[in-house]
Amino acid sequence: MRKISVDILEQKEKIARGKRIKNIRENELKMTKTQLAKEIGVSGQFLGLVEEGKGNLVYSSIRKLRDLSGHSSDYILFGLDDTVIQETKELIANHSEEEIFAALEIIKNLSIFIASK
Repeated sequence: MRKISVDILEQKEKIARGKRIKNIRENELKMTKTQLAKEIGVSGQFLGLVEEGKGNLVYSSIRKLRDLSGHSSDYILFGLDDTVIQETKELIANHSEEEIFAALEIIKNLSIFIASK
């Protein structure tokens, strides 16, 4: 019984992942299946299967899609919001390494303070 529910969950994740990849391809990259497939090293037919939730990309293809789209692997694979990564990069772009480490120390202390409440 447990195996069936795990299989169903994994299938739902595959379908959601395929939809994310299709959305990235169509709405962000404005590419055809054939174009994106060539860029990430798979066939257009296989990319179609991935987008339908019937296949998974290998690491090297995910890495290429990540680099091409600007999305994190966590977003591509699991749908985790990755806007915070870009926002953080933009916020710290004009600060020195010393300033960034000082800010991290403040965040660490704030986290400890909040956890103690």
